[in-house]
Formats: sequence, structure tokens, C-alpha cells
Amino acid sequence: MKQEELPEVTLLIAAYNEADIILDKVQNSLSLDYPEEKLKIVFVTDGSTDRTAEILSACEGIRLFHAPERKGKLAAVERVMNTITSSVVVLTDANCMLNKSAIKNITRHYSNPSVGGVAGEKSIRNNDVSQPGAGEGLYWRYESWLKKTDSELHSVVGAAGELFSFRRELYETLPPDTIIEDFVLSLKIAMKGYRIVYEPEAVATESPSSSIREEWKRKVRICAGSFQAFDYLPQLWNPFRYGWLSIQFLSHRFLRWAVIPFLIPVMILLTGMLALQSPGYTILFILEVIVLIVSALGILLADRYTIPKVLLIPGYVLMMNAAAYAGFSRYLRGTQSAIWEKSKRSMS
Repeated sequence: MKQEELPEVTLLIAAYNEADIILDKVQNSLSLDYPEEKLKIVFVTDGSTDRTAEILSACEGIRLFHAPERKGKLAAVERVMNTITSSVVVLTDANCMLNKSAIKNITRHYSNPSVGGVAGEKSIRNNDVSQPGAGEGLYWRYESWLKKTDSELHSVVGAAGELFSFRRELYETLPPDTIIEDFVLSLKIAMKGYRIVYEPEAVATESPSSSIREEWKRKVRICAGSFQAFDYLPQLWNPFRYGWLSIQFLSHRFLRWAVIPFLIPVMILLTGMLALQSPGYTILFILEVIVLIVSALGILLADRYTIPKVLLIPGYVLMMNAAAYAGFSRYLRGTQSAIWEKSKRSMS
């Protein structure tokens, strides 16, 4: 795309108590390879009680919105959305650093009128060094593969808020209690007949969670939000209306988050019952129990000791599936707040 054809873009960053890294984010945003006159950088720091807003107020080349009350990322974004006139909006988090060509790689897709949004790539920094990072890095490589295959088939099913863009005209207000707003918004856009495409060369890099406990909090919240989305988007259950999008939604999200985790204990129980009836199933049952024990040890010991990946990665998979139970419970009880509880990140 020629430079004069590039659309005007607003890079929108919702930041809460990010004083320790906010200058790095400003520098990263200002250094992006995109025409300065076509890139607007907006920070929203609602509810921040540290020096985040104060630091940003002294920075040039950005626009700052701040309100003393904290209502969550969704409320912060929606509060400023009516001030944005750019044809393309790019959402990213304050603790994520973008590669230099991220915006250009995103906007090139908007020359295709069928594209309503673009999902970027999330990368975990030092994922082979940090204990939580090993499992988290593997998980996001798997997510990236899913996004790539989904995009090639029809549309990405649920974009991550670390780096997600959309046509401004397609934005719509979401219920204020929406837990994972980026996921629901991207599906709302896709339900209008537009595609969400995946762009692997637009990368948002962040540090891994500082501990397995912190990663657990993130996963439970995401699971609770997924169950909420199943309830909020009943139309997507109809493949006769939404075709491939419905099929992708049911397979990528519903089967993965609401079926598979609950089938695992059933599978182990049935194998144990079969082992009592037929010795041929005994070895399979023993292997299942060993894998379960190894996985549990991996997750229990990860925050205390340096353990090999042969223990850590199965433990991370077990944790993700266990988070589905906790997330489902929070969804049923209505105890999961839409306000993100900030997770601690590794500084390595």
C-alpha cells in the first residue's frame, strides 16, 4: 500500500497503574513505522492511583484521557471512543511492546473491504527462561497456530486485546459487565459479515506472568468470560445463519472450554471402570493416572523450584483445564468482575 493510501489510525492504550513501564510504552508507540500525521496515540488511565497519568501528561505526541474512577478497560475505551475519528482503531495494552512495522502490517489488510478487523500476534518474552513463561509461551504458540488456520478457513474467532484492530465504523457498545470485551467485540464484527484476519507480522511482546498463581488468575477470568460469551451471543449457535463462523465458534471455543475439560475426569473414570473388567485397560488407566500426577506435580512445584519442561508443560495444560471449572463457577455465581485484576509480570 502506498504511503498516501494508508488510513488514519488511532492507537488506543488503556493503562492502569503502569508508571514503571509507561515511558517505555510511549517511546515504543512513537517509534512505530507509520506516517506521523496519520497516527494518533491515545492513552486512557482511568482510576490509576500511581504516577501513570502524571508521567503521560508531560509527554509530547500523545493524547491523554484520565478520570479518577476506575470502571475497567471496557468502560475506559468506550468513554473515549466517541472522540476518535480515525477510520482504523488499534487496541493494545500498556505492558506490550509492538514491533516497528506492526501498524503498517495491520493496515494493509484494510484495502480489502471484507476485512473488519485484524488480530495481531502475541509473543511472550523470555519464555524459555521463566518457569511460567515456558507453559505460557507454548500456549500462545498454539493460539497463534489456531488464529492462522481460522483466518485461512474463514475468520479468526476471538482476538486478544494485546493487539487487535478494527474499522471504527464497526464498533458497537457492549454490555458494561462484559468480561473479555476484545473477544466479544471481534465476534460482533464478524457477525456483521466481515472477516477478522490474522497478521503474524504485527507482534505485541510482553513478559510472562511472574508465577503460576498469577497465570491461574488470568486463565480463570478468561474462562469465566468465555462462558459469559456463550450466553451473550446465542445467535452464533446457528450455523444455518452464520455458516463457518458458527462452526469455528463451537469448535474453537465451546468444545475447547466447555466440553473437553469436563470430559477429562469422565474419561479417567470410565477407563478405571474398564480396567476392573478387562486387564487390557489397566495399562492405559495407569498411564492416565501417571500423567495426571506428573501434571499436578508440575503445577504445584513450579513456583517453588526450577523444574524440567516435561513436568511444567503438562502441568500448564492441567491448569488451563482446571481453570474452566473455576471460571464456570464464577460465571454461574456472577462473581467475576469485568474490571481486570492486574496480574504481576516477570521483570526478567
